Amino acid sequence: MIYITLFICFISSILLTPLVKKLAFKVGATDKPNHRKVHQKIMPRLGGLAIYLSFILGMIIFRPDSPYTMPIILGSSVVIITGILDDILELSAKIKFLAQIVAASIVVIWGGVHVEFINLPFGGQVDFGYLSIPLTIIWIVGVTNAINLIDGLDGLAAGVSSIALITISGMAMIMGDGFVTTIASLVLASTLGFLFYNFHPAKIFMGDTGALFLGYIISVLSLLGFKNVTVISFIVPVIILGVPISDTFFAIIRRIVNKKPLSAPDKSHLHHCLLRLGFTHRQTVLIIYAMAAFFGLMAIIFSQAKLLGGFFLILVLLIVIELIAEAIGLVGKNYRPLMKMMRVLLVTTVRNR
Repeated sequence: MIYITLFICFISSILLTPLVKKLAFKVGATDKPNHRKVHQKIMPRLGGLAIYLSFILGMIIFRPDSPYTMPIILGSSVVIITGILDDILELSAKIKFLAQIVAASIVVIWGGVHVEFINLPFGGQVDFGYLSIPLTIIWIVGVTNAINLIDGLDGLAAGVSSIALITISGMAMIMGDGFVTTIASLVLASTLGFLFYNFHPAKIFMGDTGALFLGYIISVLSLLGFKNVTVISFIVPVIILGVPISDTFFAIIRRIVNKKPLSAPDKSHLHHCLLRLGFTHRQTVLIIYAMAAFFGLMAIIFSQAKLLGGFFLILVLLIVIELIAEAIGLVGKNYRPLMKMMRVLLVTTVRNR
């Protein structure tokens, strides 16, 4: 039954996307070119509505039995409505942020999706207490916006989200979590159908409608799938979402270094930096896909690693992320602390020989 449902989600997304495209032009949900945008012509957005409707169709057909089902549907509906209004009217950042908090609160407070404590690897535990709910809400809102920030090239957010969903569903299947596997697979099938029209050259953008929905679903599923209250299970979703989280992190660092507001838009995200290095639109997207797949693979390896091996893997990942960020100028052309330190160590080593 699940395979038939996944096929229906995929096909319905393919069939619904052209209809949503026509609707986008009718209601004025279009994206006009400017100095920050890569596209050169007016493009319809709102494509995320096709993903959402296909997902809901799959939920109606399969009817997963879980106390989390209705909170997830209601929370994602709040996010979708917010995205639709933003794609048409361009809502202020404050209104979108408030709506995201409401959506996150639905699954956290009503659905009970929150981590109350984590067990430490060397014994003992960290009890979040009253901070459990706000920290979980911060995670959901943070990941939701991280996916939204990487939505800058044709097929980028949809592809990266698909890779994250594949990793989450695969690991959930290994752990025997049927609900997370089902939800992630339904969203994945719906997203892949939309990607048929969204990959370069895109015929429609997913808009905030899609980016916020995918970010929201991925953030919630990552909590449900890896809430075994251990440090390992706490770190796994962070690794899976390595691309959007690291891009968001360096965007914050970049704005602090340049003394700009955290909400200030710029043209220095990961995809912008790769384009400046001379990669084509398609090559840039594929490179970031490869990065996302690499993080997904590392998450799987990390989940199976011993304690010391896990810590070593995290250290290597952090060094690799920092070196890539410095090499492509993710923070700034002159921001290369680790590369400078390595150069000094190399020169010192050569001189001492």
